[in-house]
Amino acid sequence: MQNRMTTAATAERETMTERLYRALRLLDHIPHDLIALVARLSIAAVFWQSGQTKVDGWHVTDNAVYLFQTEYKLPFVDPWIAAHIAAFSEHFFPVMLVIGLASRLSALALLGMTLVIEIFVYPDAWPTHGTWATCFLVIIAGGPGRIALDHLIAKRFGRVLS
Repeated sequence: MQNRMTTAATAERETMTERLYRALRLLDHIPHDLIALVARLSIAAVFWQSGQTKVDGWHVTDNAVYLFQTEYKLPFVDPWIAAHIAAFSEHFFPVMLVIGLASRLSALALLGMTLVIEIFVYPDAWPTHGTWATCFLVIIAGGPGRIALDHLIAKRFGRVLS
């Protein structure tokens, strides 16, 4: 009698385990196109919003330059130049990510910017920067997905983007 109960419990547990495994396997079917699109749009928004704090219309603000002089203090780069490069990069590359044009290059550029921020400006913010880096690495390693101009261009020229 005890043997039958143990066997029934084991069979039920295996069934539960199999059900859980099958449910988890459904997650394997989330398309990369969706993951890449979410990564592109979300990280683009982060950098776009940061870029917006550095400009007034088409001009880099004095406050942005001041931050590069006092708080950011990048080595080897004049604060005025750094503020202008940052403002440009935080607007140009996010737009490229949103439309999916030169996505891997844009993600690589912003990953480089993230590394500079992590190393020279806010080294204690590694959890945030790690999250940003993950979004960039999804795009760099897996491509922008099919919901991107990169995909349409590659398709037009008979190339396959992975």
